[in-house]
Formats: sequence, structure tokens, C-alpha cells
Amino acid sequence: MRMLMKVSLPVEKSNEVFKSGTFPKTMESILAEQKPEAAYFFANDGKRGGFLVVNMKDTSEIPAFAEPWFLAFNAHVEFHPVMSAEDLARATPAIEQAVKKYGSRAAQAAA
Repeated sequence: MRMLMKVSLPVEKSNEVFKSGTFPKTMESILAEQKPEAAYFFANDGKRGGFLVVNMKDTSEIPAFAEPWFLAFNAHVEFHPVMSAEDLARATPAIEQAVKKYGSRAAQAAA
């Protein structure tokens, strides 16, 4: 299952990690372990942040992805299931079925 992982690093804690000189090695270690499909970093609400696209077999893997960020950076971590363009194409029949069932005026009036 492809997940978009949003990571927000508190400024104080990440400053400590930068000043200690361990930021690059810690970040490299986490990313090597998690093997994201993509990783982008940016400023988010005045904090350091990033989006990572990761693949999980099962939601029981969430702690394995989140804990390194919690422990190393006191990070706030969110997970959102996402689809590729190919996934969306495979989902089209289900979308069309929902439109037929719930998208008509008669269905809306019945609701």
C-alpha cells in the first residue's frame, strides 16, 4: 500500500540535532532504512518538514516508519493512503458505479 508520509520536525529539536552534527547521518540512516519511493523536504508552518512516499505491506508497519522520526526528531508524523495514476485508472469502474448509484438526482432526492 502506497502511503504519503508527512513529517514535521520541531525547530528546537531539529536545531539541536543540527548543532550536534548528527542531522545528516541520522537523516541518511532513516531514509536508507525506509527506502521511500520519493522524498521532498520543505518549510511547513514555520518548521522543517517533508513528504515521503513509502510502500507498506500492512498498516502494522506504521510504527516502523513513524518511530525513527519520533525518536530522532520529536517529529509529528501523518500517513495518508495515496494512488498513482495507474491505481486511479484501476479505480475508475468503482467511481463510475458510485456515480450511477449516488450521483443522480433521484439518488440525491432519496438521501
